[in-house]
Amino acid sequence: MRKVTPFLWYNDKAEEAMNFYVSIFKNSKIESLNRSSEEGNGSKGTVMSGTFSIDGQQFMAFNGGPHFTFTPAISLYVNCVTQEEVDELWEKLSVGGEKSRCGWLTDKYGVSWQIVPTILGELLHSKDTEKAKKAMNAMLQMDKLDIALLKQAYEG
Repeated sequence: MRKVTPFLWYNDKAEEAMNFYVSIFKNSKIESLNRSSEEGNGSKGTVMSGTFSIDGQQFMAFNGGPHFTFTPAISLYVNCVTQEEVDELWEKLSVGGEKSRCGWLTDKYGVSWQIVPTILGELLHSKDTEKAKKAMNAMLQMDKLDIALLKQAYEG
């Protein structure tokens, strides 16, 4: 068991969200589901909590009711090696959600994600501060991040 595991609180969509995430990411699976044994309001068999993993990172999901909701103050940061990976995750995760600026999106469950090409960190942390600034300015103009345009701005 990992020392730190993200814990995601849903109103009543934990199982649906887990299935959604593992359908999108390779090397992902639902690890466990805890179902209600109570009859109250027809809830017997409803998932109360569960664990799932995305590429080796474990998460816990909980149906805790409407008391708390997600905010962009916490997001899941996804490193992408290729533009194809950026494009695929951007499109799949944003279905029913909202696309935002600088590689951020909110999925249909309210969870914020940052879909970021790995090269961006290299460009932004370059010793050539003028080139890094150009890459930053290009990124600030984008919604979905575009590797070719980031490189072009950096070199330009």
